[in-house]
This record gives sequence, C-alpha cells and structure tokens, in this order.
Amino acid sequence: MTKALAEQGAHVVMACRSIDRGEDAKREIEAEVPEASLTVHELDLADLDSVAAFAEWFESMYDELHVLCNNAGIMAIPRKETTDGFEYQFGVNHLGHFALTAHLLPLLEQTPGTTRVVTQSSVAHRNSEIDFEDLQGEQSYSAWDAYGQSKLANLLFAYELDRRLRAADASVISVACHPGWAATNLQRRGPEQSGSQLRLWMMKLANAVIAQSAERGAEPMLYAATDPGIEGGEYVGPDGFRNMRGSPEIQESSDRSYDVDTAKRLWEVSEDLTGVSFDLPLVEANWQ
Repeated sequence: MTKALAEQGAHVVMACRSIDRGEDAKREIEAEVPEASLTVHELDLADLDSVAAFAEWFESMYDELHVLCNNAGIMAIPRKETTDGFEYQFGVNHLGHFALTAHLLPLLEQTPGTTRVVTQSSVAHRNSEIDFEDLQGEQSYSAWDAYGQSKLANLLFAYELDRRLRAADASVISVACHPGWAATNLQRRGPEQSGSQLRLWMMKLANAVIAQSAERGAEPMLYAATDPGIEGGEYVGPDGFRNMRGSPEIQESSDRSYDVDTAKRLWEVSEDLTGVSFDLPLVEANWQ
C-alpha cells in the first residue's frame, strides 16, 4: 500500500507501533522507489495517549490530510488488554481507529477537495455480532469471536461515520474495505502467542494454498483510497472465490453491518470508552 502510493508521488506518513520495523520498511521501499516521500512516526493504537500524541504531532507538521487509512489489525490472539484496559483486538482494531479518526477529522475537513477515511475490515465480520453485554470478553472469550466482533465494529463505524458526514454536508467520505485472505505475518500472531504449533502449521499451509500475495491484498484499500468513482459508504473487496482473492470490486457486507441502531449504540459506547467525540450531527435510526 505505502509503496504503491509512493510510486504515484504521494507523501505517506507511516504510523507504526515499532519505529525500528517502520524504518526498515521505509528503507526497503526507498530502495525500490528512490523518489519516495515517506515519514515514519510512532503510533500505538493500544494506547489512547499515543493516539492523541500522534494526532497532535501530525497537526503540528501538516496542514492537509487527504486520506486516512485505518489499516492496523490484530487477529485471533489470546486475551489480553490494552494500556487503557480494553480487550486487545477490540481496543486496537476498533477503538484505536475510532479515536484516531476523531482527532484527525478536523484536518480532513479543512483539506481542499474530497478527502477520505478508509477503514479495513475482514470477511470474518460476516458471522459476527456485537456483544454489548460482554464487549471486552471478560465473562467469556474466544479469540476468533473477538476478532470477528472487532471487524464488524469496523464496518458499523465506517458506515455510521459516512451517514453523519453526509448529514453534516462534509467534504469527507468514509469507505470500508477488506483484503480477502492475504499472506502476511498477521496469521502467525495468534498461534505464536498461544504456543500452538498445529495452528501455526495450518496457517502457513493456508497462506501457501488459499491466500493471495500481500501486494494483492493491499489492492482493495488502495482502490478505496484513490479511485475517483468511489462513493461514501461503499465496501471494497476481492472479486474471486468467496471474496478471498482477486481484483477489487464494490461488494455488500453482512446485514448486521448495516444495522443503524447497532451502529448508533456502538458509536455512543465508543465515545464513552475512549473519551473522544466527533463534532458531527446525530443521525436518526431510520435515516438512510
């Protein structure tokens, strides 16, 4: 994703939890794209203070933001908590992005032209629901259920954000996407942290047999972030078998992801948990 944007002349701020790994990636891209304009800065989505500090730094350095890509993800790991006490997958995948978007939305709004927030979901959202009675998995925890819940939360947030932006007649649109199954290090984290060699072997096999490359997996987000025909509230994913691989296209997500009442409730809960709010009008549940 970063490499593709850099090849087209964009300046990309690489927000990374690990500065060392971020700088390594920056050097790799610069070796292939000598003209790349890249900046690495620390951002830990598991720490709301880090999210606020990143946004403050960004606003001190830049007076424009054209695309915000909410792309960080943790998948199917043993239960642990963020710095702020949230279940880690829900905290990083949803709440961290929710807070970051709220902090940077004013800059997106003041940037000339139509700007975008692109939020990465997953096909894992399809069989998931938001468990408001045990949102943090304190009573019962399943690594995959928690992951699916966080990815459904990504879509509920993306669609609700677009509804509120349209109601405010804002120049910002909110778009969602998913990568299908892309062969990355994401699949290794859960098995490694749980110590399951069998799961690790199965993930490696699936990456070799089912997955598309990481580069192809980045195409839906790249499409959502740059295609001039994209409209707010759309969902982009691969067009191949079970949407696991292929070229990006506009798709439909699950019925639950379009539930306006659930989205409104999640929005309110997210504001309460993060202490961050958006200066956007409330949209009535029956407004489309």
